[in-house]
Parts: sequence; structure tokens; C-alpha cells
Amino acid sequence: MEPVIDQAFAAALYSDGDAGLDAGASLLAADPTADAELVRRGEEFVRRAWARGWQPADVVRIVRRDLDETAAGLVAGLIASETGRYASLPPRWRSQLDGLPAAPPRNRPDRFSYASALLGLYRLLLRLPAIEPVGPPPGTSPHGLHLAPAHDEPRMLTRIRALLAKAEATGFPEEAEALTTKAQELMARHSIDEALLAARTHSKEAPGACRIGVDAPYETAKAILLDAVAAANRCRAVWNSDLGFSTVVGFEPDLEAAELLYTSLLIQGTAAMTKAEAGQRAGGRKRTKTFRQSFLMAYAQRLGSRLAADTARVTAAAEAGTESVAGIESGIESGAESGGSAIPHLLPVLAARDLAVTDAAERMFPETATTRVRGATDLDGWTHGTAAADRARTGGLGPGIPGRRGQR
Repeated sequence: MEPVIDQAFAAALYSDGDAGLDAGASLLAADPTADAELVRRGEEFVRRAWARGWQPADVVRIVRRDLDETAAGLVAGLIASETGRYASLPPRWRSQLDGLPAAPPRNRPDRFSYASALLGLYRLLLRLPAIEPVGPPPGTSPHGLHLAPAHDEPRMLTRIRALLAKAEATGFPEEAEALTTKAQELMARHSIDEALLAARTHSKEAPGACRIGVDAPYETAKAILLDAVAAANRCRAVWNSDLGFSTVVGFEPDLEAAELLYTSLLIQGTAAMTKAEAGQRAGGRKRTKTFRQSFLMAYAQRLGSRLAADTARVTAAAEAGTESVAGIESGIESGAESGGSAIPHLLPVLAARDLAVTDAAERMFPETATTRVRGATDLDGWTHGTAAADRARTGGLGPGIPGRRGQR
């Protein structure tokens, strides 16, 4: 006779609708001896997701989006038990595992409801498509894209994180402006320092990639914001609107900076939008959806040019500095052999890294399409969004340089 768990899977996983789930859950609820095998099968479904290119945060995000918070907790429990099998994990996985939601207790509130929720989750996991891998699954050797070694967070990133946290927490726009501007300057300087170090030491470092969630609502504006942040930090972003994330390609220090800044700017923008919307409602206005959409579109567009201007200004200052130092060393060592590594000119170094990032992105995504962006229709929303971007970003900056306005 066919095992109960196979009967339940046949009824629930390969059909649509609640009838199959109810039939499968009834079978499992009546047979407690299937509990251990039910969990083992779930871990196998999670393992298959790794082989298809998914990572823990990706799986939790899509489960939460397509099912609910209970299902997200269930898959988090499966992820924790499945990844516990490995002696070591790929870079970035540990931080993702630390951010997992708590798993609910088994067989609660009752055996039928628990089994039904698990079967609904397994149905989704079974149907996950293959996506572009941004690193090897656990238990395999690294290949393809460069994977940074696991290490403690650099002191510069810790400082940047602290500045952005203060910018998010302050209630004073001028203070948030100054803190965020300083954070972006440090990010640009950190990227330049890493690039020069790699050039001087002839590092074999290659671009890597990470995925960042771009959740509804107003996901188009959020994707444009992430694209602008990525471009300003010498990365490339490719948005998958169906699955709700962007893949960001770049060198490891730039990836970390882009993820930090995007998260912070989204928090700041959402807070500013909520405050501006409250003022609109107090004035008797009710069209909040068009206001929010226009607000976030303006916020993303404005920040694109501001971020690019910041990066250009810091880069120009750094290039002038490297040229001055190189000139001094050249004069000191004139007529004699140099006893150390020459200081490379910055712009050729950055150009080579930009080319490497572009090549890596095109290898990962040989076919991309341009998404048509729906125009903003609310003047008040656009005006408030532009002002919020100025508060988050401006601060004695040079002339604006247009940023990327859409996704690849």
C-alpha cells in the first residue's frame, strides 16, 4: 500500500485550490507516524531550492509574499534544520539565517491546520523556478562569480551603518541630511581605497552579486531607487519584477555599501512620505495612492542625480590626490629604481573595475528588457518627494550628474 505521506502529496502538491490541501492534510492529521518524514521531505524541498539558485532570504521573502507570516515561520524552521547539516556556509548566508523569523510550534493550533499549512508551503517550494545563482549552494565548492571570504565587518562599514542609523532615527531634516551625505562620502571613499589597494597588490578579486528584495507596493519606484544607489556605488542592478527582487552585481565592498544605503534611504523616504501624506489628509485630501506613487518616483529620480554627483565629487578629489602623490614619488625616485609599488592613477583603475562589473552582469543576464515606467500624475506628491530627496541627500554638493533612471 502507498505510504500515507505519498498519498497526501499526490492529493495536495500537484493540484490547485484548497480541496487537495484539505484531503492531504486529513490524511496526515490522522497518522502521527508520518510527522518525521513530513519534516524530512520539507528539508529536501528546501535543498532543491538551493540547487535552483535560491538563498534563505529569497525563500522567506517569496513565501511571505505569496502565502503568509505563518508559512514564512514554517519555512524558516526548515531552513534552520537543513542548513545545520553543513560544517560551513557560503558568505552572506549566516547573516540571512540570523534574520529568519521564529518557527511556530509543530502541530499547532491543531494537527490538521498545521499539516495544511505545510502542504501549502511545499506546493510553493516545489514550483519555485530556477534563478541566476549569486553563489554556490552549501556543501559545494565555489565557482563562477567571486565570493568574498567570510570576515568581520570592516570598521568603515560599521561607521557608515552607525551614521545611517542616526539619519533614520533623527527627527531633524538638516541632521539627517548631513549624516546621510557623510555616509555616502565614506562609501565612495571606501570603494576608492579598496580599488587602489586591489590594483597595487594585483588582487585577483572579481565581481560578486547579491539579491535585494523589492517589495510591493510601489515596487517600480523602489527598483529605480535601488538602481540609482547601485550605480552610484559602482554596481549594476537587474530587477525581476515577477519574483520581487533585484540582483546587484559589483565588488564586495560596493555591494555591502549599496545594500546599506538603499535600506536606509527607503526607511527615510517612507517616513517622509507618511509625514507628508498626513499633512495632505489634514487638508481634506483623499487621493493617497497617486500621492504615494508620485512621491516615491520623485524621491528615487532626484536621489539618482544627487548620489551620482556625490560619487563624482569624491572621485575627482581622490584622483587629484593620487596624481599629486604619484608626482611627488616620481620626483623623489627620478633616476633611481623604485623600491615599492607604484601608485596607480585612479580613473583607469575604476574604469577597469566598471568594465569587470558590466561583463559579470552581462554574463549573468545575457537578455534583459527595459521596463516602461508609469509616469507620476500627482504634482503635490512629486513636489514633496523631491523635497524629501533633497533633505536626505543635499549638503553643499557640486553640480548634479544625471543618474540611471530605470532598471536594466
